[in-house]
Amino acid sequence: MKKIALFIFLLSIFSSCSIFKPSIMLRTGKNYTYAKVPENPQFQYKVANNDFISFKIFSNDGFKLIDLTNYSSSAGATANVRMEYLVEHDGIIKLPIIGKTKIAGLTIREAEQMLEEQYAEFYNKPFVMLNVTNRRVIVFAGTGGGASVINLTNNNTTLLEALALAGGISTGKAKRIKLIRGDIRDPLVYLLDLSTIEGMTQANMVIQANDIIYVEPVLKPLVTILTELNPIIGILTSILLIATLVTGTP
Repeated sequence: MKKIALFIFLLSIFSSCSIFKPSIMLRTGKNYTYAKVPENPQFQYKVANNDFISFKIFSNDGFKLIDLTNYSSSAGATANVRMEYLVEHDGIIKLPIIGKTKIAGLTIREAEQMLEEQYAEFYNKPFVMLNVTNRRVIVFAGTGGGASVINLTNNNTTLLEALALAGGISTGKAKRIKLIRGDIRDPLVYLLDLSTIEGMTQANMVIQANDIIYVEPVLKPLVTILTELNPIIGILTSILLIATLVTGTP
């Protein structure tokens, strides 16, 4: 009976391949090719698909707000009017008067300049103000399960700022931070090392909407093993107790 119990115990251990790394998510293969971190990090946010754009337009270089709901100009009383428009899955936004316009991939300033040129056909010296209102990222800060969804109000939030907004890195591995970006079916995955001053230059990357920042947790083998084996030990104890009662042998 003892031999059977020992066999079941060992089989239970080795049948679980992830017993030593149960809290690690978003794993990559041994020979996985990570995206190359740009030598000159992007310092400006670029409009992306599914962004909601807050849009204001003024005439006369900002002197008077234009009310696009009735295609007329109004004075300062409507200065708080704000309209939001969706950048669709193909990167196109549909705006009053000018209709559909490709905007994804442009920085905020580039998009403003492009729209000012298009609205110049209808208004005198148009002045456009844009802001992305739904930018958020998911941050796994290396605590072994805790995660935060961070809403970004700054157009040019960096990786380091996003980590700070999530509470920083407490117990995770600063030398193994994954930044996952783009289409989830075929994303770009950057592996960053922020454990040194030299590596901190990588933290200047501007975060894009829907980025996933994953800090690999520090493994605690003894605690992990005991936690994983606790239910198995309970089952084995029950089996041995039942066997003892049935056979009548201690």
